[in-house]
Amino acid sequence: METKAHKSSTVNFVKDIRNKTRRIFTSEQKILIVMEAIRGESPVAEICRKYGIHQAQFYRWNKEFLEAGKKRLAGDTTREATSDEVAELRKENQRLKETVAELVIRYDIVKKSLRMLE
Repeated sequence: METKAHKSSTVNFVKDIRNKTRRIFTSEQKILIVMEAIRGESPVAEICRKYGIHQAQFYRWNKEFLEAGKKRLAGDTTREATSDEVAELRKENQRLKETVAELVIRYDIVKKSLRMLE
């Protein structure tokens, strides 16, 4: 008979494995999958099996795709950043933070050395 703590740790272990092995689809991949279904060459169930996704996930992507298209056609020209753009911005942000930290350290060193000269 399993204890409650052991069962909980097992459930968390399985969840961790699922999260770490979950496939991440780029926005471009999602668009290609949805477009494949829109063309109607294959049933949605077959497309979902082909890409290893649940049908509910496919229909969420399809809804998002159609809503984005509707907004764009209505004149909403703002767009969301692609995953590559976001990654590049994060790298730049990290580089800038490191530069600021280095400058603050240099400033403190100069400030302390000037105090010693007084």
